[in-house]
Amino acid sequence: MSKKIPGLFALLAFLGLSLFLINCGTSSSRPAGVLYVLSQGANNVGSYAINLDNGKLSQINTNAASDTTPSSILLDPSGKVAFVLNTGSNSITAYTTNSDGSLSSPTSTALPVQHSVAMARDAAGAFLFVVSQGSIPLPGVAPCPHPEPNTECPALSVFAIQSGSTSLTAAGDPIALNRVPTSVFPAAGPNGTLLYIASNQDLSGISDNTVSAFNVDGSGLATEQTNSPYTTASNPSSVLAVKTTPVGGTGGLFVYVTNVTTNNVNVYQACTELNATCTAQDVTANNNTLLAVGSPVSVGLDPVAMTADPTNNFLYVVNHGSSTVSGFRINPTTGVLSALNPAAASTGASPVAVTMHSSGKFLFVSNNASSNVSGFNVSTTNGALSTAINVTSSAQPAGLVAK
Repeated sequence: MSKKIPGLFALLAFLGLSLFLINCGTSSSRPAGVLYVLSQGANNVGSYAINLDNGKLSQINTNAASDTTPSSILLDPSGKVAFVLNTGSNSITAYTTNSDGSLSSPTSTALPVQHSVAMARDAAGAFLFVVSQGSIPLPGVAPCPHPEPNTECPALSVFAIQSGSTSLTAAGDPIALNRVPTSVFPAAGPNGTLLYIASNQDLSGISDNTVSAFNVDGSGLATEQTNSPYTTASNPSSVLAVKTTPVGGTGGLFVYVTNVTTNNVNVYQACTELNATCTAQDVTANNNTLLAVGSPVSVGLDPVAMTADPTNNFLYVVNHGSSTVSGFRINPTTGVLSALNPAAASTGASPVAVTMHSSGKFLFVSNNASSNVSGFNVSTTNGALSTAINVTSSAQPAGLVAK
């Protein structure tokens, strides 16, 4: 029997809120900031204006319709286009963002592989990456990969995008995966883009707790690295890569993986250059080894999503089962996580996604069971979160993003 993570656990996640009063009215003027929130119960995208001076949140008049069961949302680098992954209809809907924060001109693209669960884009905004679980275990006897069309086998689909454009152009055929993905995240590497994919089972439907590493070339072609995959704790649900730049020290690229069953986070150092821990065998043209950093770090129950602040000094983990968000300081040299004080803040019921505003002052969490969004003030000095103030959303909010 397949044990795929449900769509609400497979959210790409990213961006924020402050010590504030929330205004549940409407806004039609140009907002200083905007929060977009997906609704799986109403199949729409809600827009909220953020006043970045005082933190007030006001719902913008019109919700934009989505396809079925939207799960993940992201913006292009210009902030002029929003892409929404719809797990139920297996599609991506692209919208134009308007000056008042509303969305318009939706264009949907059908995805080539069944049960697409997560998406991400590279920092340059050149490619959109979508991972699909297919149908595992397979109903037939033929092994993966099938001859095209290969809709039943897990795959990575890559689309070329352009800033300010809603167009998606497939960068080749879907790339077959040897494991069932739950999350995907790209990072800038020494020779282009590095791509990390968390997986929770193999092609027979048996547990396979791993994170895989890929190189992505200029055409969008992804090739799995030599030493990949790497073992995680049980039932990995999300992956995040963080590049640190400490003052007067040596930074690094660190990869974090949340694990639902074991309620913890794996930490890895990505070997992008030679140093005291990364050897010549770890740093080659085809490989940037992931080295485990210490033991997995405990968080709340059922961690499903995470994000880092814009300075990459702090990491926040959403815990679906305990309805909390855990906060950590990132050691910029080692990637080690140290719990903040307090270590966790309460959210609404069954949180599923988190995002932070680019100012680093505001954090938002969507609460699927209580149908609201929790907003937090964030200390840019120590990363501490204020007590949450909740605002009602459409039913079953999922992915969210701010600008």
